[in-house]
Amino acid sequence: MDLLSLRYFQAVARHQHISRAAEELRVAQPSVSRTIIRLESELGVLLFDRQGRRIRLNEHGAAFLLRVERALADLDDARREMADAAGAGPGRVAVTAETLLQLAGVLAAFRAHRPGVRVHLSQAPVGSMRRHLSSAEVDFALASQPLAGPGLCSVELVREEVHLAVPPGHPLADRDSVTVAELAGEDFVSTSAGHWQRTLLDRLFAREGLTPRVVCEGDEAAATPELIAAGLGIGLMPAVARRTLGERSPVTWLRLDAEDCHRTLTLVWRENAYLSPAALDFRRLAMEQLMPVES
Repeated sequence: MDLLSLRYFQAVARHQHISRAAEELRVAQPSVSRTIIRLESELGVLLFDRQGRRIRLNEHGAAFLLRVERALADLDDARREMADAAGAGPGRVAVTAETLLQLAGVLAAFRAHRPGVRVHLSQAPVGSMRRHLSSAEVDFALASQPLAGPGLCSVELVREEVHLAVPPGHPLADRDSVTVAELAGEDFVSTSAGHWQRTLLDRLFAREGLTPRVVCEGDEAAATPELIAAGLGIGLMPAVARRTLGERSPVTWLRLDAEDCHRTLTLVWRENAYLSPAALDFRRLAMEQLMPVES
């Protein structure tokens, strides 16, 4: 078994699709198919279940993928470590986050400190972050939901209250606070399932034995205040959004009287991963820029 076969397998396992894997690898589809068949023959087990043109990772493939991603990540770490030792350029730091807004200050400080380092940013739901970390695609994940487990290290950066935003003139607009039970009949503007706002909304309602009525959902959280102001519904917004909008806020803010109504930003990285000097500086600056100063 060679390194190329393992990378082909990793791509097919990621996409659960031969053609998409071939596009990512920039090779012909038959080459990918033959490589997977040859790998399965060498291992003596099928790694994928096939039904017509569909291909799905089976239990053997899932177990093999864990080992392959660990091995390939270690090799990628070794390559980066040797490149740094050889002084081969200023380096690169890769970060994935659910929301990029709060990285702006960190990035400004990092670029001032290490102007030549390439920074690669991507946006991903928390469900994808573990895979990005385990395959060494990124150095860090900035998660707004719990992301923990074997092989991961983390540090809590920010813990902030989440408010309820309503349109001006809404019947609740003159209130200081409101309970979840009082919102049972309201229309909500929220993000798609899997994003932190929707996860929090569903959890708060489930605690009361209720289901929120979501009438508008998407992946563009920054559009939420304007959609609420347009009268589509009400929604949950973090304290940072209220601070950022300030006096030009198009919505009215209320406190939601519910336990654990907050968002926690956590910086996560792979345990035992090689972190370059640039990556270590990024982590330090993220902690300095985002963690509250003890009074």
